[in-house]
Amino acid sequence: NKINNKKMNALENKVAIVTGGGSGIGRASAILLATEGAKVVIADVDVEGSQETVTKITAAGGEAIFIKTDTSKPREHELLVEQTVEKYGGLHIVCNNAGIGGPLGPVGEYPIDGWDKVIAINLSGVFYGMHYQIPAMLKSGGGSIVNMASILAIVGTRNSSAYVSAKHGVIGLTKTAALEYADQNIRVNAIGPGYISTPLLTNALDDDTLKAIAAMHPIGRLGTSEEVAELVLWLSSSKSSFVTGAYYTIDGGYTAQ
Repeated sequence: NKINNKKMNALENKVAIVTGGGSGIGRASAILLATEGAKVVIADVDVEGSQETVTKITAAGGEAIFIKTDTSKPREHELLVEQTVEKYGGLHIVCNNAGIGGPLGPVGEYPIDGWDKVIAINLSGVFYGMHYQIPAMLKSGGGSIVNMASILAIVGTRNSSAYVSAKHGVIGLTKTAALEYADQNIRVNAIGPGYISTPLLTNALDDDTLKAIAAMHPIGRLGTSEEVAELVLWLSSSKSSFVTGAYYTIDGGYTAQ
């Protein structure tokens, strides 16, 4: 399954950044964007996982590099964008995907430092990212930003106040940025995956819990990272040219209940 075949790929000559590209949805999205011809920069704190993502892309004939990035730090976003533009000459696509689950507990007992960390990565990290990504994108003639939200961006769940709040915030941030740049050829959208079979989920929960969570989805199973990546690809491509400020659930019917 070689990437560089004769047909013109949908993202030929495009440059993409994927945060949290070292595993899960980020990895699947990075691979799919590369398959469609984009040059992909993987940004993550996970060195080993990210290098594996790069290897998978280059082995199939695509182009990718890894830049170690802590998405909770504005300066690291600034450097990430600078180095991306230096290496590939521009920036057209971003998937702001990096996120953590954080501690569990009711609001009255939720650890303050846990709250601060989840907000820093899952919400502020998306703002810092766009703050530096958008000027580079404007210089490149426009592009598409896909922010990874969650079903928990529109519904709550017990014991995850920081995560739920951050993801609700991502939708508000997405809509605001979409309005601000709609007339400058930058589209900004958010995705709300249901529970997806990723290391973030499977490493944290036992089999019985995972089965119970799968049963909460009318489709009756967890989603896959590859399924979410297809939506990332569509929103990143010109096929979604009239879509901005939107939030798409990809959740096996979870939020239809």
